[in-house]
Amino acid sequence: MAQWIPDEIMMDGALIEDLAEVAKDEALLQGVLMRIQESSNSSELVTYAAFTLFPTPVPKAVFLQALAVQTHYNTLVDKISQDPDFLQEALASTIEVDDFTARLFRIHQQILKEGKAQSIVLGLNRSDYMLDQGEDGSSSLKQIEINTIAASFGGLASRMPGVHRHVLKVAGKLEESQRIQDNNPASGLAGAVAKAWELYGSERAAVMFLVEESQRNIFDHRCMERELWKRNIPTIRKRFDHVSKTGSLDPDKKLFVDGHEVAVVYFRNGYMPQNYISEQAWDARLLMERSLAVKCPDISTHLAGTKKVQQVLARPGVLERFFPDQPRVVEQIRATFAGLYTLDMGPEGDKTVAMALAAPDRFVLKPQREGGGNNIYGSELCRVLQATKGTTDRAAYILMDKVRPAPGQNYLLRRDAPLKISNCLSELGVFGAYVRRGEDTLMNECAGHLLRTKSSEHSDGGVAAGVAVLDNPLLV
Repeated sequence: MAQWIPDEIMMDGALIEDLAEVAKDEALLQGVLMRIQESSNSSELVTYAAFTLFPTPVPKAVFLQALAVQTHYNTLVDKISQDPDFLQEALASTIEVDDFTARLFRIHQQILKEGKAQSIVLGLNRSDYMLDQGEDGSSSLKQIEINTIAASFGGLASRMPGVHRHVLKVAGKLEESQRIQDNNPASGLAGAVAKAWELYGSERAAVMFLVEESQRNIFDHRCMERELWKRNIPTIRKRFDHVSKTGSLDPDKKLFVDGHEVAVVYFRNGYMPQNYISEQAWDARLLMERSLAVKCPDISTHLAGTKKVQQVLARPGVLERFFPDQPRVVEQIRATFAGLYTLDMGPEGDKTVAMALAAPDRFVLKPQREGGGNNIYGSELCRVLQATKGTTDRAAYILMDKVRPAPGQNYLLRRDAPLKISNCLSELGVFGAYVRRGEDTLMNECAGHLLRTKSSEHSDGGVAAGVAVLDNPLLV
């Protein structure tokens, strides 16, 4: 993919070392930062977030296709979140065997029974794709997943274009430096949060970032916080334990945490079982869901992002349920689907198991988990399917065709890692932002993009998981 960089640059060790130093300093100047692993809750020592030395070529048509379909994905997620019958049907087999999804679903059912306190809905998501390389060398866009909770790196992605533009200029590639797209997801995502805050209607109320115990990636959050403060919108940062200890609802169901009224709860945590370290954390989630605060995401939107829902959407006729008179929209969304297969009990699930065991390298086994590093491949895929094939436990997973992108060469810049050429694969994420009040959609936008690249020796895992690094697309 980075073969557009001529060999005389790629193979010139002294030049590459110089460019790597320039690149790291530029990343620090631009604010592409992370706290160091050893002290993840202090900003006394920070480093650059890992990134590629050169941007990665991405075909312009495929890039524009990903941006164009994003508003339709926003609408789809929002419609699913408003269709309790569909969620019940889609997740029925999963909640029998997956305790985490079942607990989320119980909160969803409780809110349905009690009635939602708030009619304002705020959705920030990121749809992730890889480019599948056809036999004929063509690239097609295939969705890996959609993240409807805690979709990260909108902040740092906003700081990346300047880094690669500068590196390319120093490398004597002025024309290429001008082909790197402007990108500011931090502003687009914050714009939607600001809209929801405004609709909530209290200038005193804050946007609460619900954050993890370990906050290495705080600068990604800070980019969005800064965008909100620019608009004079106060932000606070709280963990689940703060909400458990100091959270309460007043008679109007307004949420107060540590004495602050909360207009918007922005979840940057709560997407993995280990985020709920106690029953109190689950109680805190329920308290927030019951409240008048706008939730990003609310519980039904969180469930709309599960892998099982992704698999059910790929069944014939399902998209038409949500876009009954819009065949063009259905076609645009469906074009991005990879093959997805059920593992529910019954003949269809049995067929999936047999197909996967016959050719394990063609597939990926996916549990209902977010956060990177959860997918199962190769011999491990066989082991899990052999162990679960006769039991309902297999319904905790879905099977997906493995997308095969064309590898390219690049240098991955990481703290304390040797500078060497790596064979790399890239994943393109597109951010979506929407706001609805009752029946009225007031905002539905594509908010920017994120390119992440990793060494092809790693099957799975994102930037936060320490596998992938930040990148920019260079449109070709």
